[in-house]
Amino acid sequence: MMTWSSNSLRGLWFILPLLLVAVFIVITGPQGSIWLSTSNHYIETLNNGSSTTVNRKDEAPINVSKSSAAPKRYSKLEKLEAGLAKSRAAILLRENKSWNNNQTEEDEYIPQGPMYLNATAFHRSYLEMEKKFKIYVYNEGEPPVFHFGPCKHTYAIEGYFIQAMEVSKFRTEDPNKAHVYFLPLSVTMLTQFVYVVDSHEWGLMKNTAMDYVNIISQKYPYWNRSLGADHFMLACHDWGPEISFAIPHLYKNSIRALCNANTSEKFNPTKDVSIPEIHLPLGTTKGLLGGPPPSDRPVLVFFAGGLHGPIRPILLQHWENSTDEDVQIHKYLPKGVSYYDMIRKSKYCICPSGYEVASPRMVEGLYMGCVPVLIKDNYVTPFSDVLDWDTFAVTIPVKDIPNLKKILMDIPQEKYLEMQKRGIQMRRHFEVNSPPKRYDVFHMILHSIWLRRLNFRVRDVDET
Repeated sequence: MMTWSSNSLRGLWFILPLLLVAVFIVITGPQGSIWLSTSNHYIETLNNGSSTTVNRKDEAPINVSKSSAAPKRYSKLEKLEAGLAKSRAAILLRENKSWNNNQTEEDEYIPQGPMYLNATAFHRSYLEMEKKFKIYVYNEGEPPVFHFGPCKHTYAIEGYFIQAMEVSKFRTEDPNKAHVYFLPLSVTMLTQFVYVVDSHEWGLMKNTAMDYVNIISQKYPYWNRSLGADHFMLACHDWGPEISFAIPHLYKNSIRALCNANTSEKFNPTKDVSIPEIHLPLGTTKGLLGGPPPSDRPVLVFFAGGLHGPIRPILLQHWENSTDEDVQIHKYLPKGVSYYDMIRKSKYCICPSGYEVASPRMVEGLYMGCVPVLIKDNYVTPFSDVLDWDTFAVTIPVKDIPNLKKILMDIPQEKYLEMQKRGIQMRRHFEVNSPPKRYDVFHMILHSIWLRRLNFRVRDVDET
């Protein structure tokens, strides 16, 4: 029998909206047709923080003979939605007998431990995703703005995800079998090939994005059918949210996978996905993974970075000129000092916001065994629908920056060792692999999208 800890209960938020549907399935039977026939409300979109139902025309009535009612014929979409209903039930209520069926001897991993808000639900959901999730990638658009992206440096996740998606086993060539539809637009490439440098003019970029969605909506029925709710975009560039604002249904209804996950800039964690910003100088994680044990980390806390945004000036004002060897806070590192070496020498690594909330420092800390210290406002941490960041990272409010050293010194050694070990364990969820590996960052992004797709239903638009 499953037991629930307090951390587990915190992890239920992403599946609680599904509970009512799942209970109904158990009562009436597992057939998707029964589940699908119970409601005329198929899509919930978010406007101004409240749920709004998008209503469609009722289906044409079925002719009924005098002797018996003809069985209803269900569309491909209704059958697809029935499959998602069964997945909801499997995640919530059923023992999954085939958990290890897809695992190989080289990669047997079962999520467990307090780092997960609900490890059992996450495991079931992940395996359901592997078995069922199908994504259609629109073929329209030409590189380098579409179907391409940077695979090096700060915004590498854009190019990596787009290229991995092009050949992924989750991709389907039949749009009628897809649960979601990917818009393969790179915002970083927009800024490099469409934006006029120093013009401060966003119109061309926004028009390019808008024209693309218009082409999609005119050529295919799927965007209009759901008002974009079963479509998603991915952008790591800071301008990703602003570009999405050019298309109202995109930012209101669609799933936006963003590094710049700032709730003060209309990021909505109930439908949008926070993804990690990962700096790959060489395009791979070679040389970035691993570090010495805690006993070989003489520095208490480390940060190096320029004066970007409102938080870093406060941090540097209080700590840059400190003579305390435990606190290494720099605008610029001394000549001959390696940034990555300093991370590996430090117990804690500060990850403050810059102009935007995203920063690669958080992942760099996890990669190299340095416990991240998050100093950010309005930031939604990546994969926080399944990961409990409080178990492997420290969060400090901006107002407490003057007390930085005291806060870290007050953390018991035992707790620090625990967090450091857990961070290393969580590293697998942030690693970039080519080809992708199970539970890595590519699959974690997909799982976050999968969870959001489970939380709404799409209905056929009647042909006229």
